[in-house]
Amino acid sequence: MHGKPKIVITDYDYGDVSIETEILEAAGGQVIALQVKTEKDLAEVARDCFGMMNQYARIGAETIARMQNCRVIARYGVGVDIVDVEAASKKGILVTNVRDYCTEEVADHAIALWLTLARKLPAYDKATRAGEWRWQSGAPINRIRGRSMGIVSFGKIGQAIADRAQAFGVKLLVYDPYISAEKISAKGARSVSKEELLRKADFLIMQAPMTDETRHFLSYREFEIMKPTAIVVNTGRGPTIDNKALYKALTENQIAAAGLDDPEEEPAKRASWSPDDNPIFGLPNVIVTPHAAYYSEESIQMARTIAANEVASILLGRSPSFPVNAEAVANPG
Repeated sequence: MHGKPKIVITDYDYGDVSIETEILEAAGGQVIALQVKTEKDLAEVARDCFGMMNQYARIGAETIARMQNCRVIARYGVGVDIVDVEAASKKGILVTNVRDYCTEEVADHAIALWLTLARKLPAYDKATRAGEWRWQSGAPINRIRGRSMGIVSFGKIGQAIADRAQAFGVKLLVYDPYISAEKISAKGARSVSKEELLRKADFLIMQAPMTDETRHFLSYREFEIMKPTAIVVNTGRGPTIDNKALYKALTENQIAAAGLDDPEEEPAKRASWSPDDNPIFGLPNVIVTPHAAYYSEESIQMARTIAANEVASILLGRSPSFPVNAEAVANPG
């Protein structure tokens, strides 16, 4: 490798890469900022890069196989499902992510989607704009207090959602096989099976990460056993809900409404996309936001700063703060 170590930013929608450039150049690196969506577009730059940072673009086995000098792949965010971590580990490449930067924002967003749907605000807004001034235009609306809210995944964000929801007097049910019943109870919630969660929840908040285990966590069978009055909110990963099954549930009155921060196809990760591709976008009982739950000016700055500092640490011969696969890299095979 000749010259300064190259750090490739695969894609970004922040407007510029000034934060990253300042941090990485100070650590002795050279920033190459791209806007790509496919691995084919990364083929050439992958060969001699020291590090790669990605927001939406996938860094898979094909790209990793081309890397000859790469030491780190840094993800702008918590989830690393768009990085082939196993392939990176086998090649001795550290994968890092950004943690604890948007807990408050995502929890606020989940509560906002829930209340908007529970109080039928879109229906009221549409009716009043059309000249209909009647409380009945949102009927039926049921009292929130005393109803059951189910939360799937009870990490920091799930717990922050629970803290907020308790103020509205809901009974909290949690499904998370990796969190002890005692810890869940300490937050004022009750640990339940998936079956009980689905049958009892009036409101279901999905905050699950994307894994083989959570893909299509909600699909045809799950919607069939839920309450027809249930409201589903997903501020976790889009593919944890089966799009086709959700459409069926919403149009056949298996559930009442849904609030999605990201549908299954995850539009930002596609080279081209139109709302016409997904019939869910045309339903009146659905709210969709563009994977914006994590967003605030403060959280964006934190994500960019932390991700760049992870790469800078490795440039300077230090250990990163948030490695995903450090053990696998240290103990190959």
